[in-house]
Amino acid sequence: MHIPDGYLSPQTYIPLYGVFVAAVSVAVKKVKKEVSARDIPYLGIAAAFSFIIMMFNLPIPGGTTGHAVGSAVIAILFGPWAAVVAVSVALIIQALIFGDGGITAIGANCFNMAVFMPFTAYYLFRLFRLNRTGKARVFFAAFISGYLSLVMTAILTGIEFGIQPLIASTSDGKALYCPYGLKIAVPAMAIEHMLLFGIVEGLISAIIVRYFLRNEPGLIYAFRKGGKNEIE
Repeated sequence: MHIPDGYLSPQTYIPLYGVFVAAVSVAVKKVKKEVSARDIPYLGIAAAFSFIIMMFNLPIPGGTTGHAVGSAVIAILFGPWAAVVAVSVALIIQALIFGDGGITAIGANCFNMAVFMPFTAYYLFRLFRLNRTGKARVFFAAFISGYLSLVMTAILTGIEFGIQPLIASTSDGKALYCPYGLKIAVPAMAIEHMLLFGIVEGLISAIIVRYFLRNEPGLIYAFRKGGKNEIE
């Protein structure tokens, strides 16, 4: 899902850089207020976890790759703003050191996987959990939030690819950046993530959240309401 250089036009990646920088600025302030000193090591582990699972990527049609991200489980455990910081760090290191994702596309990749996906996953989890704390309900909600958030992020990425021929082309209609339109880019991104990577993301999210529910329920951010943990 990492977008390489040369696939997005400046009309796309520059605004996404701006949105990403604004989101990170807010996220840093939120994390300072919401994440306790006790949780900082966990957040560091979460960033490392996201980095590792994103390195296991497989090439898919359209010139990009598919993989799990870890944004969903980080958002559920530590909050979506903490996930913005953790996953952004992983993505930036991957781009700058390992060449996984383009430099010009850092803003787009971080917006997709470190901003859009965590917030989508977090609110999906809150929606599907229905304020219940039973293990089966939490497992289901975590799986669905991980699965759907990754599939929706893949579709968003496909849309970013697919609009390039419409907004950046030569006078004779030749695409200057991604050559695939929406009819190709969106299905190419969506299908693989629906059939494989979304399931992996869902299972990772469900298994880890269930583990914390059993052993450290007080750490789960998504259970907190009005400063008090809902299961206490």
